[in-house]
Amino acid sequence: MDVSHLPLNALRAFEASARLGSFTRAGLELRVTQTAISHQVKALEDTLGLTLFKRLPRGLALTDEALALLPVLTDAFRRMSATLSQFEQGNFREILTIGVVGTFAIGWLLPRLARFRERNPHVDLRLKTNNNRADMLLDGLDLFIRFGDGAWHATDAVRLMEAPFSPVCAPQVAARLKLPADLAGEDLLRSYRQDEWAAWFRMAGLEPLPARGFMFDSSRALVEAATLGVGVALVPVAMFAREIEEGRVVRPFAVDASLGAYWLTWLKSRRQTPAMRAFHGWMVEETG
Repeated sequence: MDVSHLPLNALRAFEASARLGSFTRAGLELRVTQTAISHQVKALEDTLGLTLFKRLPRGLALTDEALALLPVLTDAFRRMSATLSQFEQGNFREILTIGVVGTFAIGWLLPRLARFRERNPHVDLRLKTNNNRADMLLDGLDLFIRFGDGAWHATDAVRLMEAPFSPVCAPQVAARLKLPADLAGEDLLRSYRQDEWAAWFRMAGLEPLPARGFMFDSSRALVEAATLGVGVALVPVAMFAREIEEGRVVRPFAVDASLGAYWLTWLKSRRQTPAMRAFHGWMVEETG
């Protein structure tokens, strides 16, 4: 199909409506009325000769055709916006958007970012922190630093560093812990990865104990809870060197469990830009 005759405003109206699930929210984002959005989407449907939305009493449902079209348009509009932003105020800057699991961002990356800026002043680096889960395409990420085994669908990955896990807790809690078996009397704070405590207990030579403490979606939250004496957290201790050095938390046992590593990842379908290559090389150098 020749796309040159398709109206850009109609494509933008569809993309925003599909992404946000509402003509009203799309109108607010694009600063036009809900009626205008609806008319533009209807005009696009007429031009394409297909239905993009099923209108429901409480929102919109995407048809199969809309589901196929949405990621393509989202990526195209993101790239256009990023390219145009490079020329703001008459100065060329290459935008690089990176997703980073929050633990790594605060515990390792942020203290070193000044060195990357000094070496690459032309790169406009933008960070989005998350809890290790993100859609690289829909979230507009060029690169994504995440924790795991390095195997993600349709994704290339380079290992940055190992991240052994070990328990940490408040000093007053550590005072009553002499052996790993003493953890039977403590609340074991958990992440959404269910097998972490079991793996650590096996490394300590024990049968896994039931983890009955609170569950959190980030290691940062786990450690903050541990500093308050809520329980014992199992975390990648290298990311919390400052908290340990300051005495906010203590490592009661010198037993580590290897549960994964931090990886720099990008979509196989994504052509690497000069900024992506610069950050990739810098990260390998810094973690090597």
